[in-house]
Amino acid sequence: MQNAINIEKTVDDNSKSSKLSLKRILAFASTDTAGNLLYCTLTSYIMYFYTDVMGISVAATGMILLIARFFDALDAPIWGIVIDHTRTRWGQSRPYWLWLSIPFGVSVFLAFLVPDISTSAKTIYALITYILAGVIYTGISASMSSALPNLTYDSDERVRLNSWRSNGGMIGYLITASFALPLVDFFGKGNDKLGFSVTVGIFAVVGILLLLFAFSGTNEIGTSQKAKSISIRDSFRAIKGNWPWITLVLVFIFYWLGNTARASTVIYYSEYNLGHKNWASILNGLVVVQMVSITLLPFLVKRFIKSHTQIIGLSLAALGQIIIGFAGSELTLIIIGWTVSSLGTGIAVTLPFAMLSDTVDYGEWKSGIRASGFLTAVGISFCIKLGAGLGSFIPSVILDSAGYEANVTQTAQSLAAIKFCFTWLPAIFFAVGGLIMFKYVKYEKNESKIRQELQARLGK
Repeated sequence: MQNAINIEKTVDDNSKSSKLSLKRILAFASTDTAGNLLYCTLTSYIMYFYTDVMGISVAATGMILLIARFFDALDAPIWGIVIDHTRTRWGQSRPYWLWLSIPFGVSVFLAFLVPDISTSAKTIYALITYILAGVIYTGISASMSSALPNLTYDSDERVRLNSWRSNGGMIGYLITASFALPLVDFFGKGNDKLGFSVTVGIFAVVGILLLLFAFSGTNEIGTSQKAKSISIRDSFRAIKGNWPWITLVLVFIFYWLGNTARASTVIYYSEYNLGHKNWASILNGLVVVQMVSITLLPFLVKRFIKSHTQIIGLSLAALGQIIIGFAGSELTLIIIGWTVSSLGTGIAVTLPFAMLSDTVDYGEWKSGIRASGFLTAVGISFCIKLGAGLGSFIPSVILDSAGYEANVTQTAQSLAAIKFCFTWLPAIFFAVGGLIMFKYVKYEKNESKIRQELQARLGK
């Protein structure tokens, strides 16, 4: 046991004295490239695939997606607890990139196959494969987030790692957003069943290879195969008194409320307020500017502390929405506002992933419980699912109360409601998140002391 501790301490000391190699950084970034390549393909095209290719009714498709949301509410904490109970010679989180790589690729591939069975049987097949792909993806996503605290103890390196990971995820998203449908046409030549199966099959193979590269190219520190597993009770105890984690969770929820509110209403604003539905595609394409702020994030964190950088990101996001609110029908001003907001959201969506790793350290320092899997899985997946769900629901309630009706000329009241939901509502959510973030500043000032004490405990 003492030898294991000495080995861990040596690795920890080495991690403090040098930056991570480019190979390890690229390996970690490839996890999100693979995740977005496959999961964004699933979420972006599955509804169209079910209704127009597989031949399932819209009502049945809606029921499939609704049932899947129930599983979404359960799988994140379960995966977090499972990861916290994992002890292997490869580490705690990293093995899941090996174990789940093939099941993930195969499950997404199966979701885009059209079996020669009855329509009711196809509905059941679609439900099972869609839920299976989603649950496995949550395991991949949770292990990505829980691995970060165990890849390095250096807070700046965590930010750097997460910046690369976010850019890797953006690459995966851009590949499927830009090339999936053209590839379906190319391989299918009018047969979308064949086109989707070949295209998704290629994506699945690439995703599997990227996850295997991630497994082979990374290394976890501070984990021991002989270490005692964390009980379910202790996983929940790790939240008690962990105010940095609670603060960050609230901030992240408000970010997703704002981001989803603007993303879900951009098409309404473009079609009814601006009179040009295709402008929504232009604005959505400009989200790629997030890569600029994501790339600059490590430099910003060195210039400002993390909490202040997050406040800057949320402030830019709110400012961009305000510019759009005053832009009227001027497309140039709208593009400027959307770009400013996207630069802010690039910071605001990326930095909490790294900061959650710091809250894992705080939880271990305060309670002696290092529940990295549970805290990061719940802190990320719960925030995304709750924020994204309410971020769509709240605008729908506002539009309904204003008398919105689809595919008709809108009243002045409904146009005002659309504008509010697209501009001012996201600005309010972003601003509230920024105000809450001020509470995090006092915790960040003690991070160096906390890490030193934790490393001292490992040395004993």
